[in-house]
Amino acid sequence: MTPTEKEHMPDPQKLTERYRRAKERRSPWAGQWRECYEHALPQREAAITDTAPGAKKGTRLYDGTATDAVDQLAASLLSELTPPWDQWFDFKPGKEAPDEALQKMGEILGHAASVLQGHFDRSNFAVEMHQCYLDLVTAGTACLMFEEAPVGETSAFRFTAVPLSEVVFEESLSGRLDATFRRSELTVAQFKERYPEATLTDKDTEESDKDKKIAVIEAVVPGRRGYDYAAVREGADGEAADTQVLRTGAFRSSPFINFRWVKAPGEIYGRSPVMKALPDIKTANKVVELILKNASIAVTGIWQADDDGVLNPATIKLEPGTIIPKAVGSAGLTPLKPANDMTLSTDVLEQMRARIRHALMVDMLGQPDKPDMTATEVLERSLEMARLLGATYGRLQSELLTPLANRAVAILQRRGEVGRFEIDGRVVEMIYTSPLARHRRQREAGMVRDWINAVTAMGPEAQKLIDPLKTSRYLAAAFGVPEDILRTDAEISELPENVPPVPDLGAGGDLMGMLGDLLGSDAPPGDAGAVEPAPVETAEAKHVQ
Repeated sequence: MTPTEKEHMPDPQKLTERYRRAKERRSPWAGQWRECYEHALPQREAAITDTAPGAKKGTRLYDGTATDAVDQLAASLLSELTPPWDQWFDFKPGKEAPDEALQKMGEILGHAASVLQGHFDRSNFAVEMHQCYLDLVTAGTACLMFEEAPVGETSAFRFTAVPLSEVVFEESLSGRLDATFRRSELTVAQFKERYPEATLTDKDTEESDKDKKIAVIEAVVPGRRGYDYAAVREGADGEAADTQVLRTGAFRSSPFINFRWVKAPGEIYGRSPVMKALPDIKTANKVVELILKNASIAVTGIWQADDDGVLNPATIKLEPGTIIPKAVGSAGLTPLKPANDMTLSTDVLEQMRARIRHALMVDMLGQPDKPDMTATEVLERSLEMARLLGATYGRLQSELLTPLANRAVAILQRRGEVGRFEIDGRVVEMIYTSPLARHRRQREAGMVRDWINAVTAMGPEAQKLIDPLKTSRYLAAAFGVPEDILRTDAEISELPENVPPVPDLGAGGDLMGMLGDLLGSDAPPGDAGAVEPAPVETAEAKHVQ
């Protein structure tokens, strides 16, 4: 080991003590997380507690409203933020990019975005990301580990949804969860395979203790050039002799992506919608439990009898054909009328379930009840969805989506699969193209169309204010139209002079009709109602072919 390496070697005792202090700050959250997982996501309760594989879970859960709502909200986040079937990001030249290099930069950045999306599609991103969304909705905080896969695998990316029981965080001055500590326990064989250069003691290699676990603490903290990494063996019961540094390194971007649903002032960890709905979830669970108890009483009944010295309750069997003796003048065995009101219980339960669905946004983000919704209804529903997730989307964009893209670019640039560029927002800009991001742009496009309609009513002089080509490109970008089907400026300039690229006023005789002709008319070729000149229609058909 060189003197420079010794100088930058972290102190294992200080690193372990830093981890323990961070764990102490997390301890008040453990009880609340346990309640949230127990009532809303019992199948992933191992994320905060140590449970045996295959153990029964959710045995004290009677109402499944919260569990269904959590699944639906997590699935909606996956489809609205990071859909596995669609590209949810793109790169384009920023405002400070040189004009003469815009076309070349656009080609390079478009290629980079396609390569990134291909690696995401071939990886386990969708599976692990869904698990993180479940943790986010339930506990308010989630951790996704983004590693580089070994060379030769189908994807350069490898993802792991890290349980909250294994990680603790520290918040930086910027408000991000930049420092991450992960504690894991490895068997001796796993420890040798992962850290072959580490030194083992005689106790570790004893054959009589094959099930012995070795605790390892991994730390990723902000450094001078990115993030510093250190793996430290934790001493048994605080023994300093066993504590040793196993591995050190550095990352350009952190492999741990930590994000939160919403954060209260003065707190590090996030709060979730399940925490907000937890009182209603508990109440609904208790009401269902009482309803089931009352239902069992209604089925089997409660019976009473006079103590007449003849009827012995210990020998009575309520079976078909049973003869029960009774004394003369005694009422015998009679049913006791229940005093409960099932209607009131049902009303309370429906109210609780409705509040749970509303708190977990199932009423807006779930499947619509009307399968035949009009375009206006779909747009209004999308706008309401964007309004509900507006604040949360802003935080997830900062803590999840941007670090995810930066980490992916850093891995592929190191491999030489994409060009060298930095997403700084000035020269190179990252554009979010997820369905939730498109909802906002479509709303803006709707406002532009309303303005165009108003300008159209003002007459031809007012219509001169609008550039049809620029307007069409703006609407195409707002509605997610692929660039491949649009003509470039060079292609438009090469069109024959006798074929105008844009009809004067279009099929409808107004500006909106002119824009419709530019983007493509819905009328079939040769339609009797079309007034578009024949030469223009023929040229368009040849261009499409």
